[in-house]
Amino acid sequence: MVVFAGLALAIVSAPGWDEFKAAFLDPAIFKADFPEIASAFLLNVKMFCIAEPIILVLALVLAIVRGLPGPVSAPFRILAIAYADFFRGIPTILVILMLGFGMPALGLSWLPTSTTFWGVFALVLVYTAYVSEVYRAGLESVHPSQDAAARSLGLTRLQGLRYVIVPQAVRRVIPPLLNDFIGLQKDTALVSVIGAIDVLQQASINEQEHFNFTPFVCAAVLFVAITIPLTRFTDHLVARDRARRQASGVLV
Repeated sequence: MVVFAGLALAIVSAPGWDEFKAAFLDPAIFKADFPEIASAFLLNVKMFCIAEPIILVLALVLAIVRGLPGPVSAPFRILAIAYADFFRGIPTILVILMLGFGMPALGLSWLPTSTTFWGVFALVLVYTAYVSEVYRAGLESVHPSQDAAARSLGLTRLQGLRYVIVPQAVRRVIPPLLNDFIGLQKDTALVSVIGAIDVLQQASINEQEHFNFTPFVCAAVLFVAITIPLTRFTDHLVARDRARRQASGVLV
């Protein structure tokens, strides 16, 4: 608190504080532009809600494929590893640019030309790679004896994954999954680079209209209003899981 109070005092007492306040914190512009920017923010929420369930399913499949044993599964494991390494290695904004401008440029009638579609598609490709690693960590954290016990009960490997391994793994990785989706919510703003009228693009339009940066503060407030509750919810899940594990240890 002392550090933040000192920073606030230093900023307010800076020689250029009046200019900064006029450029970024104009209350009249904030009040006038907030409804329009908030309306554009609905597109970001929509993209997030579409991408998230798709990522959850595809990433789990990718993590399971990567963990398949035996030489027969080797080609599938190699493809899964290559996919994760490739899309984790490319910046998200480059994937969005290449798909958003490259796919419509092919001129194929059956390909969508919507910038929102290709923005969501790019986010799904990138975040599937990241989330699959979270799932993989959860799957590997389940002791091999659990799989052996499932097999001894007559379950097939697929049934063991469905009823024994995956439920335990998913419960363990819920907090890091939520952290990834907080990042996904913020990265929806990158879709503005291909022309989608989302919160960032709308804020940029308003900024050029007023020659004032207050619309970007409006956009930042909206993102904070979404991400802080998600962050606190993640902390709650972590604390609840820790308490459950401690209680289980006491009972044992």
